[in-house]
Amino acid sequence: MATHWTLGCDAADPQAIAAFWALALGYVPEPGFDEPDNASIIDPAGVGPAIGFLLVPEPKTAKNRMHVDVRVSGEPPWDMAERESLIRAKVAELVAAGATEVRSESYDGALGHVVMLDPEGNEFCVA
Repeated sequence: MATHWTLGCDAADPQAIAAFWALALGYVPEPGFDEPDNASIIDPAGVGPAIGFLLVPEPKTAKNRMHVDVRVSGEPPWDMAERESLIRAKVAELVAAGATEVRSESYDGALGHVVMLDPEGNEFCVA
């Protein structure tokens, strides 16, 4: 049996970054974690881990050693045109929410993933 776990994240604005990641992942705010210094989001289906955000005084200074891959295209086998359409739609939604598109990576002529930065500069990919 897997161990239940929570991803903990440092943040300059816990409420704002929690709202961004809730949109990105289809999560909802966790009841009871809505203080100015912390926020938490949960999978409404109760399957994925909770993600907590804690206010810290220092800014992000280096590349992430780990990052999130937002997998909107599901599991293979893929219809490559549909997969690219799903990725591009999610990228546009997240850019509108404050993310920055960094670059696209293609493999054998097909879109593999898009590297992005969340509103606080944390790297992640949409695939």
